[in-house]
Amino acid sequence: MLTLNLLPSTNVTLSNPNIVNRNPKLRHLCSPTLPFPKPSIQNGHPFRCSANLGSQISHSRLDFSKILKHPSEFSSRNTTQILKAASGTPDGEVIEGSKPKMNMKLALIFGLWYFQNIVFNIYNKKVLNIFPYPWLLASFQLFCGSVWMLVLWSFKLQPCPKINKSFIIALLGPALFHTIGHISACVSFSKVAVSFTHVIKSAEPVFSVVFSSFLGDTYPLTVWLSILPIVFGCSLAAVTEVSFNLGGLSGAMISNVGFVLRNIFSKRSLQNFKEVDGLNLYGWITIISFLYLAPVAVFVEGSQWLAGYHKALGTIGNPNTFYLWVLVSGIFYHLYNQSSYQALDDISPLTFSVSNTMKRVVVIVATVLVFRNPVRPLNALGSAIAIFGTFLYSQATAKKPKKEAVEKD
Repeated sequence: MLTLNLLPSTNVTLSNPNIVNRNPKLRHLCSPTLPFPKPSIQNGHPFRCSANLGSQISHSRLDFSKILKHPSEFSSRNTTQILKAASGTPDGEVIEGSKPKMNMKLALIFGLWYFQNIVFNIYNKKVLNIFPYPWLLASFQLFCGSVWMLVLWSFKLQPCPKINKSFIIALLGPALFHTIGHISACVSFSKVAVSFTHVIKSAEPVFSVVFSSFLGDTYPLTVWLSILPIVFGCSLAAVTEVSFNLGGLSGAMISNVGFVLRNIFSKRSLQNFKEVDGLNLYGWITIISFLYLAPVAVFVEGSQWLAGYHKALGTIGNPNTFYLWVLVSGIFYHLYNQSSYQALDDISPLTFSVSNTMKRVVVIVATVLVFRNPVRPLNALGSAIAIFGTFLYSQATAKKPKKEAVEKD
């Protein structure tokens, strides 16, 4: 549950002592029999509700921008009751002022998420068209993400998590599967159109349901039915794809497996490290993934890099353009993942799933327009069916957790 914690120096007081007598709710909340647990003390200042005549802060000047996000023993439900009683406003009116700001924040995050993903896919494909060495490019993208996180931690732009040996050990499995998912997707991008890779990657829910079922999870019939259009749509798109390549199809499928196993192992192995937020968790996964991938990349295709580099420069003409494309692909790979984690912090998993589905549609359309890939009618139909199946899956999987949450509440 979301919890609020007032600044230590802030006391919620009332400018008019008669408010306590006029408002039974406040009289009850501020009575000695208030059924709160023992107040948690922050820097020697416990949270308190007072109604002194010598008030310095009136109810009309409550500064909600000073509310911290650190948890305390007081839940948002209890503190909201106090604030509503003090201000004399009806239920829900206290937080109305924060809704426009939250909506603007989410709009900005979603806009960045979509924009950054489109930029990454375009420049990633541009580089692979003239420098078809996905192992090196994937390693460089993980390297950029690692450096980015180290800079954020060094300059305290992002709180650095306290880690230990058990945390690193718990990350080894998820980071390995993240590495597999990333390099496989990059291999697929190098062999087929970006749009085709994304259509195949929309089948990730199918692998999630299958693998989770083997591990003991159960799903309602609606979830199983929702994956049927995904399978049918991906199959139709594959057989009608102009740029079809078995290596590209295999890479996208292996990427689905890698990311699904990453999610499953993250859920199982990182349960004891919930204090680490999503961005820091992804940062450490990126660092370990880079350490996994870089040595393998040298072994797989390192002997071809120099010749490929000279060929790429001969194709593009301007070396600075090639360097810019590589750098942009590396930076925006990390940025769009960072934006997705920030979005997930502020929205429900269902909203995130639907938004991720719509993002894939936007990326497919954008890359088709940029690279002018020929699209057959049946291919477009299959892609649309697969994406629609992903949307149905997100709707079906949201019903069961929602029902359980209501029963628990």
